Amino acid sequence: VQLQASGGGLAQAGGSLTLSCTSSNDISRLNIMGWYRQAPGQQRELVAEVTRGGTTNYAASVKGRFSISRVNARAEIYLQMNSLKPEDTGVYYCNSRSPFNSRVNYWGQGTQVTVSS
Repeated sequence: VQLQASGGGLAQAGGSLTLSCTSSNDISRLNIMGWYRQAPGQQRELVAEVTRGGTTNYAASVKGRFSISRVNARAEIYLQMNSLKPEDTGVYYCNSRSPFNSRVNYWGQGTQVTVSS
């Protein structure tokens, strides 16, 4: 399974960016798909995820600012990021994981998001 992420870039504080991720394999339609990020010197952390049924989960730091959505027919997810803050800077990784088998866990290549103050 390959996950192709796009949409990262540079934004000013208060601005917006949209990330997208497409899975090469339809198995992702069944999986939980989400976004993680990793800032320099820090561990990778969950940003947001969405189940096949549309149930979402957000990190406390992005609630109310970020919105995750998915199109099951195309095994795609999107992350709309509004009111960006400098602390949102990092490499954002797309993830697809099985809700039944923890060994089924796929990662995309990452896309850089930089927010300037």
